[in-house]
Amino acid sequence: MWSAIALALVIPGAALAPATAAPPAPVVYDALGDSYGSGYGVPPYLECGRSDAAYAVQIDGRMRIALDDFVACSGATTTSLRATQLDALDEDTDLVTVSIGGNDILWAYAVVSCVGTSDEQCAAGIAQTRHMITDVLPGLLDDTYTEIRAAAPDAHVVVTGYPRLFSPEFGDYLHASPSEQQAMNDGADLLNAVIAEAAAAHGFQFVDVTKRFVGHGLNSDDPWILGVGDPGLFHPNAAGYEAYAAAVTAAINPRDLRR
Repeated sequence: MWSAIALALVIPGAALAPATAAPPAPVVYDALGDSYGSGYGVPPYLECGRSDAAYAVQIDGRMRIALDDFVACSGATTTSLRATQLDALDEDTDLVTVSIGGNDILWAYAVVSCVGTSDEQCAAGIAQTRHMITDVLPGLLDDTYTEIRAAAPDAHVVVTGYPRLFSPEFGDYLHASPSEQQAMNDGADLLNAVIAEAAAAHGFQFVDVTKRFVGHGLNSDDPWILGVGDPGLFHPNAAGYEAYAAAVTAAINPRDLRR
């Protein structure tokens, strides 16, 4: 009799055992931007210079991040991003990364002027770029970030900056003297500062990669930037994009990602 009673008590208890919890939902991730966001510099490429080396592809799977739309495009400006990339975002987007601004300020023109032409043209190119950074870019970024927030109202948005291209301590690089290299690096710092300020004004997170690239400029002994002679010149190589992925991963707090 006692065994029958014990069995009757055990069976109902077993029925009340808690069910296995469902795994947390993935973090829906959309990646926007220019060539630094697309992974340009490390072929092979898909459409728009997109590469598997891109930091967006590398962080896919980390912290439950699931890359949904990868629409960063080589050559993108703030204007073309707003026209062609925002359809990737919606109310289900949890995480956005964006790299944009470098193509809006004639940065490539300044760097080519310093590397391949005269000191006078280098100085003029840098001056023009600095004018674009301080007087034109803030409004372009404000418009772009406003539209990103409207398209992905609940997303955590991460804005990535740009590295310094040169390591002046290694001496001249073609026609660019160490002082001219430093002037271009100072321009990159100014660009990052303006981007960071605009990002903060919209509640976005800015990720600075400059420290990770110290000592790895295109003229260093261990370059993470591609130099003249490579089709992807002035873009990160595979090691450089690994540094980007590490910087983004280290900066993101999983608690900031919607569950």
